[in-house]
Amino acid sequence: MNVRAALSSVSVWSGSVRSGWPAVAATTAAVVAALGLSSLLIAVTGGSPTASVRALYQGSMAGQTAWTTTLLYAAPLLLVAVGSCVSSRAGVFNIGQEGQVLVGALAGAWVALRLAVPGPVLLVLTLVTAGLAGGAWAALSSLMHRWRDVNVVVSTLLMTFIAAQLVAYAVNTPWLLQESRVGNATVSSASNQIPAGALLGSAGSYPGLQVNGGVFVAVIAAVVLALALARSRWGFRLKMLGLNPRTAQHAGVRTGALGGAALAVSGAFAGLAGAVLLTSPVGTNRLEPGISDNIGWDGLLVALVARNQPLLAIPVALLFGVLRSGGSFLAATGVPSFLVDVVKSLLVLAFVAPPVIVGMVRRRRAGALTAPAASDPLRVPQEATV
Repeated sequence: MNVRAALSSVSVWSGSVRSGWPAVAATTAAVVAALGLSSLLIAVTGGSPTASVRALYQGSMAGQTAWTTTLLYAAPLLLVAVGSCVSSRAGVFNIGQEGQVLVGALAGAWVALRLAVPGPVLLVLTLVTAGLAGGAWAALSSLMHRWRDVNVVVSTLLMTFIAAQLVAYAVNTPWLLQESRVGNATVSSASNQIPAGALLGSAGSYPGLQVNGGVFVAVIAAVVLALALARSRWGFRLKMLGLNPRTAQHAGVRTGALGGAALAVSGAFAGLAGAVLLTSPVGTNRLEPGISDNIGWDGLLVALVARNQPLLAIPVALLFGVLRSGGSFLAATGVPSFLVDVVKSLLVLAFVAPPVIVGMVRRRRAGALTAPAASDPLRVPQEATV
């Protein structure tokens, strides 16, 4: 590389940095405003903002046990977010992750409770089956769009309610997955506890830090997918499809098949998150109607805050894990638990809205500068003056 090329690349880089500063400044100001508004809401509801922050810290980061709980929540959130990055990169907006998590947990519980195979094999089969089930559930929306032109956003959302009903039916039907009756005991709306061989292991032991196997699965998936999106032909085609489907079609990309595959991959990661919820100590290791616990919705928010970047989704998922694990401690300070959801919503708006607004203002200014010159009837072309 010669000196001129080097100087040119430096100038391009510095220009891009300067152009990105307004978005960074606006995002920082929005985050500060969101935190200030959250403190105001806590004070209005009769709580203490200082005590709330202290409780949030104690429940999520104060000790090794707190960090263990935070990581347990962060793992399924990251898996859902990683899958959302794939579909969003292809321009397919999947908002049915909550239902895909439920279907994944349902399929994983069926395999774990019905197959009599050695422990490690049973765990692998549980995870793989859950991922395939979540992918197949999302692929149904793709087929409906292809055959009946049903909007993907609408179908993925509505299928979430169907998935919830399927899980409720399965855990309340004796010949499916309802808990086995012992004598005259009352059975609950849940499955039996899955075998120990189907549970994810952990690195570390209580009361020290325990890193569940789901964390390793989620982080590895995020890294591998980030490399695939950035360095592979498949990732380039997904980006092309998301930016301009018509151009991608002219370039030889089978847009329908690629978009459907991206939606299925997104659902597969959500289904895998359901299996992680089922097989990790974050729950009771039983299939229950509320096993998803809004992980699908929060995982989608993680992807939005991370701007559909799998590697950036890792710290964002950790932040949402902190809010989840520390939120249970807020009740001790007199703060309603739903304020945690309000804080998450404000943070999502603070991270997502400013770059969009800055981009709109920048495009409007660019249009204002170019429009008069293009539409000025008195402007004489340069060729006419020669």
